[in-house]
Amino acid sequence: MICLKAFSSPLHLPTLRRLAPSSSLRVAASAAAMSSSSSAVAAPVEHIVLLKARPEAVASGAAAAMLASLQALATQVPGLAYIHAGPVLRLRSPAAEALGTTHLLHSRYATKQDLATYAAHPAHVAAVQGHVLPNALDITAIDWVNAAELPSPVSPGSAVRLTLAKAKEGVEVAQLVEKVAAATKAAGEAKGAKVSFGENFSPARAKGYQFGMVAVFDSVEELDAVEGDGKVEEAKAAVRPLLDEVLVLDFVAGPAAGEAPTPASL
Repeated sequence: MICLKAFSSPLHLPTLRRLAPSSSLRVAASAAAMSSSSSAVAAPVEHIVLLKARPEAVASGAAAAMLASLQALATQVPGLAYIHAGPVLRLRSPAAEALGTTHLLHSRYATKQDLATYAAHPAHVAAVQGHVLPNALDITAIDWVNAAELPSPVSPGSAVRLTLAKAKEGVEVAQLVEKVAAATKAAGEAKGAKVSFGENFSPARAKGYQFGMVAVFDSVEELDAVEGDGKVEEAKAAVRPLLDEVLVLDFVAGPAAGEAPTPASL
């Protein structure tokens, strides 16, 4: 596993800092999904949406309602293999700090067609128009097809590090994906992390980010333990020359379907 921090549309509408904690919201899966405790699908299509909530929406509870409306899509949209909507845990790079993301949505699909179906579904459109657009100051979205050799299941309580990157001028994104694949393989499964990465295929709302990666850990403690790992540092060094800008943030997946969610306090 490599974390690119040190290298310096569905919702297709538009120093370390820890954000104010919030109770995780329920993570459910549709009837066609795999186990509610695992979100691994063959060559999954990853969909990430970064949201910067309006301060007044956070104070009034509208941001919590926004997350609930997105999470409810788990049982309303066919072909949705996994979805998590929740707060950001930590912003880990200057680019992340500048963007000011407060919440995010992470979902997975077996095919691009399933993602397109989700995007056009009336329940999704209603959640976006009724909750997201009125309460988000900024939206960034990115999609990719996993190029990693192994799946990266997300379980309740998993800590996830998201990395978005822009390649340097003259560097093909495919070259970056190949380098990350080789570096990740060389690093091995550092501290038990599982990764998914690939080239963004939805540039309209990606703010120039061409590459995405999630690294999934069993816990926040395991995620923190990877810092300074020798093999990981070697992998970073191998990829660093190809990168221009890198955005890194952490979040924690919520409880599985069937568990009663704790009321959100954002």
